[in-house]
Amino acid sequence: MSASAYALTGFISWALALLIVMEVIRTYLVISGQVAANGFTPDNAALTPFMQRLARAHANCIEGLPIFGGLLGVAIIVAKTDVTNPLAYTLLGARIVQSMIHLVSTTQLAVSLRFTAFAVQMVIGAYWSWMLLM
Repeated sequence: MSASAYALTGFISWALALLIVMEVIRTYLVISGQVAANGFTPDNAALTPFMQRLARAHANCIEGLPIFGGLLGVAIIVAKTDVTNPLAYTLLGARIVQSMIHLVSTTQLAVSLRFTAFAVQMVIGAYWSWMLLM
């Protein structure tokens, strides 16, 4: 597999991992009687701040997947992974860093660092878009 294919699989796997963590915690909350099975909202608003950040980190991954994953997919499909391979792992790393910061803190510094990780992804995505269209 190319770096692009690994990065795409990693991006999807990371989103899945965040979802699994959220659902394991939700399952525990239901089984322990702390929350009714129908007591959850998509943003985990009634739960702990960590659970709210987890829901948002997962949503961020899902929001970015069609864009960044789509670009990786296009490159794979049209055999232009020479465009995406060099920065594929950087994109995946920036996504994971963004999510991890999101899970840990919402301080001003953390939000600035999280945005920086997202900005890296946006720059890479814009570059890939341009190069794939050329």
